[in-house]
Amino acid sequence: MITVGIFGATGYAGYELLRILARHPQATLGFASSETYAGQRYSDVYPCAFDDTLVAPGDAPLDGVDVVFLCTPHAASAPFAVRALEAGCKCVDLSADFRLRDLATYETWYGAHAAPQLLDEAVYGLTEIYRQEVAGARLVANPGCYPTGPLLALYPFLRQGLLTSPRVIIDAKSGVSGAGAKPSPTTHFVAVNENLSAYNVGRKHRHVPEIDQELSRFGGGQDVQVVFVPHLLPVTRGILSSIYVSLDPGWDQEALLDLWGETYADSPFVRVRPAGSLPTLAHVAGTNYCFLGLAPTGIDGDWVIVTALDNLVKGASGQAVQNMNVMCGWDETAGLLP
Repeated sequence: MITVGIFGATGYAGYELLRILARHPQATLGFASSETYAGQRYSDVYPCAFDDTLVAPGDAPLDGVDVVFLCTPHAASAPFAVRALEAGCKCVDLSADFRLRDLATYETWYGAHAAPQLLDEAVYGLTEIYRQEVAGARLVANPGCYPTGPLLALYPFLRQGLLTSPRVIIDAKSGVSGAGAKPSPTTHFVAVNENLSAYNVGRKHRHVPEIDQELSRFGGGQDVQVVFVPHLLPVTRGILSSIYVSLDPGWDQEALLDLWGETYADSPFVRVRPAGSLPTLAHVAGTNYCFLGLAPTGIDGDWVIVTALDNLVKGASGQAVQNMNVMCGWDETAGLLP
């Protein structure tokens, strides 16, 4: 049994972590912190069954805690990571602070980095791909919600050198919880209800360099670039991504599905849909699964890949717990099965 702490516990990802950890067989909560609601019971902030008293981040008792989750905003997470590591804790960061390996790239998209000395040590926590590295890590950078599905889908194709074009088009639609708990004019109910809107179209979204980085790494240094079109979908949770790629025309649908199946045979949270069936949000809501499917376009070598996941679970807190399980040497599914 280990003890865990959560910084930023009152955001959507923090609440999802509490929900998952409450049923985890080998982890117990040591503290949950909040800058805004310190001193209040969690159930007084949100209507739920959690009665833990929230502590101020500066008062979080890191001694006696084994693993710390950072559900804090970008740029705010890095100082907490430093504190946690200095206290001897392992750390899973759900922000973008350690996802990008190149400091200059990070600074272009996010500004100055508070702990650049940790960039080389941080392991990108796409569990199914970097399981071995995660197992030996002190600091894991949990992937972004949008990148997770497309990266899992494209990994085996890039590893096999099947992409015939270095440009990948990703059309992704996310539930409103992906925008975070802090409201804005575009995320209020009246703006989202019965509406569908694209934003940060092309190469403007902060997840673009993360996707580029990992796709290029999968391809052995091939410079892969994405055209990314995210949309805000009027549902609470879930991400459905349609990915448009050109692949080696020598591979048919069954061969591509078999490649996915072989690649993820030992990955309990990746599910492959058979030919003629594509993933939906209903397949994944409330779970840590990522579903994959594909269909031919009718143009030789061109395919539409569809991925589905829950942005709060496999896209955030579920994958974070999955990484913790691997870091601690436990069954990867602990606390995560339906």
